[in-house]
Amino acid sequence: MTPITEVEGRRLALSNLEKVLYPAHGFTKGEVLHYYAVTAGSLLAHLYNRPVSFLRFPDGPDGQRFFAKNVPPGTPSWVRTAEVPRRSEGRTAKQVVVQDMATLMWAANLVTEFHTPQWQADAPGKADRMVFDLDPGEPATIVECCEVALWLRERLEADGLHVYAKTSGSKGLHVLVPLQPTPSEKVSAYAKELAVEAERELPGLALHRMTRALRPGKVFVDYSQNAAAKTTAAPYTLRARPLPTVSAPVTWEEVEGCEHPDDLVFLANDIPPRLREHGDLLGPLINLNRAGKLPRGFR
Repeated sequence: MTPITEVEGRRLALSNLEKVLYPAHGFTKGEVLHYYAVTAGSLLAHLYNRPVSFLRFPDGPDGQRFFAKNVPPGTPSWVRTAEVPRRSEGRTAKQVVVQDMATLMWAANLVTEFHTPQWQADAPGKADRMVFDLDPGEPATIVECCEVALWLRERLEADGLHVYAKTSGSKGLHVLVPLQPTPSEKVSAYAKELAVEAERELPGLALHRMTRALRPGKVFVDYSQNAAAKTTAAPYTLRARPLPTVSAPVTWEEVEGCEHPDDLVFLANDIPPRLREHGDLLGPLINLNRAGKLPRGFR
């Protein structure tokens, strides 16, 4: 019988809690739900007012995975949704907005990664953050991503912007910048300019083109996730990887000191003690006093 749990006055059926989702680590669905419950304070701050896309993996990372933007069938009536433009289709569609514990536990029970756009639900296409997804092509690793991230940090700070970092939870690193709301196309144009500049200034290391033949040994500076239709793995989301890795905020000291790929691998059980030690390292992303303006010509 599926147990019924009450969360903030909402009754939830949480199923298959003993199911092992990450066989290499023995990590169960119940432990996934526990992880989201204990990190909710920080995670919800980054999901707040953003339409969520789900990358579901109900049978674990080795099973079927599927991306879902539409509201899932059977979604409770109390779950908040938002109308989101689908420009390629010339219409709007509803997506889930996760901003309370009950909705988070309901969504986590689906077994999913959480992905969000760089804009909020009440201002589609007006980005309040910018992201660079640094993706290493083998044999490059996150170590090389850190080199590129440090260059980006210096370059962005020269333009008067505040810069933060998190692991992707996969192979790479995300560089994040809080912004005053700016049209996504302008953010994309600025981010592309810096990606091109990175390739020029870091020859043999950085690459702004996705061309597969050019990727080995280099770090792809993916600026495309700033497009209004694109999403990025949210801070603190678990990833569908062999181990229960997390897209984890990191300090710049950790980025500077990274000498081995394992230095910046964080599992679910690592996050609560990191939150106790550091707090939410990406808290400034949602601090309006930290939101910067792009250089003149990109506003």
